[in-house]
Amino acid sequence: MNKPAKLNPEVNFFFEKTSPWQKAYQKLRGIVLDCGLREELKWGVPCYTVRNSNVVLIHGFKEYCALLFHKGVLLRDSRNILIQQTENVQAARQIRFADLAEIEALEPVLKEYIREAVEVEKAGLQVPMKTTSEFAVPEELEEKFARDPDFLAAFEALTPGRQRGYLLYFAQAKQAKTREARIEKYVPKILDGRGLND
Repeated sequence: MNKPAKLNPEVNFFFEKTSPWQKAYQKLRGIVLDCGLREELKWGVPCYTVRNSNVVLIHGFKEYCALLFHKGVLLRDSRNILIQQTENVQAARQIRFADLAEIEALEPVLKEYIREAVEVEKAGLQVPMKTTSEFAVPEELEEKFARDPDFLAAFEALTPGRQRGYLLYFAQAKQAKTREARIEKYVPKILDGRGLND
């Protein structure tokens, strides 16, 4: 049994702020710390690590709060409770909670999942990620590439992560007109070698 980890004062604000999930967050914090992980602040939320690798974080939304396992796709999920947040999330998986009672009822199971996630990290397991070439290229973007070789060259010069960001963003639009407008809007950024959020 790991000894409980220390509270990190940098993270306290998250647990003290007014939120409908405040008690749920505090309970989740206790559960995760009982598993001996190190508490850090990343992306504005409590993130728990082992050997400097992210294992799980606590976050909340309007309808639920959750534990997010960074490599959740590698867990056995014997209780079938892990959720893929969106279809584009490749590695992470959530366990969602509607209230404090749900967390209390699942406490032993949550510790089991956390310990398994720690073992995944200690074993150095990696999630095989889709390569950029496996992402769909919208027809409107293909047409733009065909009409403008400089634009194609600039897009291909972007890092794979920036390329994926654009491909996902452009493809999310339901109508061709919207996809075309999005592509045109970002032509200057792509020509400058910048990503969607740069």
